[in-house]
Amino acid sequence: MVTGSYLVPGRDAETELEVKRSRFLCTLVRADDEGAAREVLDRLRRAHHDARHHCSALRIGVPPAVVERAADDGEPAGTAGAPMLEVLRGREVSDVVVVVTRWFGGTLLGAGGLARAYAEAVRLGLDAAGTRTRRLLVEHLVRLDHATAGVFESALHGLDVVVLDREFGADVALRIATSPERTARLASLVAAVSSGRGQVETVGERWT
Repeated sequence: MVTGSYLVPGRDAETELEVKRSRFLCTLVRADDEGAAREVLDRLRRAHHDARHHCSALRIGVPPAVVERAADDGEPAGTAGAPMLEVLRGREVSDVVVVVTRWFGGTLLGAGGLARAYAEAVRLGLDAAGTRTRRLLVEHLVRLDHATAGVFESALHGLDVVVLDREFGADVALRIATSPERTARLASLVAAVSSGRGQVETVGERWT
C-alpha cells in the first residue's frame, strides 16, 4: 500500500528548543507549492530579523513526484537543512515547509551538535502539529445491471473499498476506489456476483 502523511489542517505549529543557550524556533506550515513555501520563509525572516539563521526544508507533492529542497542559511554545509529534510522524509510528510530560526547563544555546538539540534527541533514541531495518513487509491468504474448492483454493494462490506459515486441508467455505474492490491479481488467479486456479465474499468488514481 502506498501511503504518505500531511499536516493536520489548521494545525500549523511553532515549537522552541534551547541547546547551550542557542534558541531554535521551529515553524511548520502546510504549503501546496514552492511559491507558498517561499512566502512563509520571507515572512519569518521579517518577523525574526534579529536571528542569525533561518534554515529551511520542504517536501511538496505526492510520491513519486515529491519536490524536496533544503537550505543551511549560513550554518556549516549539511548541518541544518539536510537533517531537517531527513526528519520530514522519515515521517513521510509532504506538502509542508519547515523553517528553524536560530538565535546564537554564544557557545559553538559543532557540526554534530547542530545537526542533532535542527533535527530535534523539527521532530518536536511535527509532534505538536500532528499528521494524517493518506493512501493512494485506484479508481474503478463498475457497470452492473440493477438487480446485481445491490448484491454487489452488500458484498463490498469488509473489503476496504470506497463507493465514490453512483449513476443510474440502463444499468448502474459505480465509481469505486480501492487500494492497488485489492484490484484483482474487486474484479473477481464483480465476475462472481454478475456471472461474468459485469464490467470493471480502471479509470485513474487518487490520494485520499
